Formats: sequence, C-alpha cells, structure tokens
Amino acid sequence: MLLGVIGNLINEANCKTIIVNGVEDHVHCFIGLKPVVSVSELMKTVKAKSSKYVNDHSLIKERFEWQEGYGVFSYHQSLVDTVYKYIQNQEAHHKIQTFREEYRELLKEFRIEYDEQYIFQDMI
Repeated sequence: MLLGVIGNLINEANCKTIIVNGVEDHVHCFIGLKPVVSVSELMKTVKAKSSKYVNDHSLIKERFEWQEGYGVFSYHQSLVDTVYKYIQNQEAHHKIQTFREEYRELLKEFRIEYDEQYIFQDMI
C-alpha cells in the first residue's frame, strides 16, 4: 500500500515511476526524473506526504517519519531492465546483504566519498 502511495506521489510530481519496492528499513524508487524537477524537492515532498499518509491511516502504532537524507544514483538507459529486476527482488537480495552494506557498496561503485557518521542509521 505505502509503496503504491509513494509511486503515485512521484507521478504527481511530474516524474515517471518505473518501480518502487523495499523492505522494512528502506525503499528504492526507480524513476524517470524530469529536468525541471529538483531531486531535493521531489524527495522532500514524497517523504513528507508519505509520512503523513502512514500517520493519518495509522499504518503503524508509533508516529512514523523517514530518516534524514537519501541516496540518488543515475543509470544509463541500457541498464533499466537490470535495475528494475534488482529493485523487484529486494526481499531476496537483503537476505544476503544488509542495506548498510549495499549502500556502502553503491557509494564505492559510484566513487562517492562519504563520512561514516552520515551513513543511514539502524532501525530503532
């Protein structure tokens, strides 16, 4: 349900949702981003409105909010099918590799320097 809401929010922001999927501690959104849309504004809107949806519909007992931050990676058109399948299989993938391990691997693959204090926190 929440993944569908996120996909709709992306579409409402004049972008194209390709697939949204995730597991309990993170969500992957594979989108076609319009050049006139700011990634930071898109994420601000999607995170705020999806949090509101979770809280308004009492989907969990506690108050829900996303962690600060997000990661954004771009892919060549030729990799759309590969990335789609990867996101589609998140549950199986994370039985092998944690989100934190995956994120560090992506940062390394894309040659992005990072400070460990800014890596996503574990769930409470």
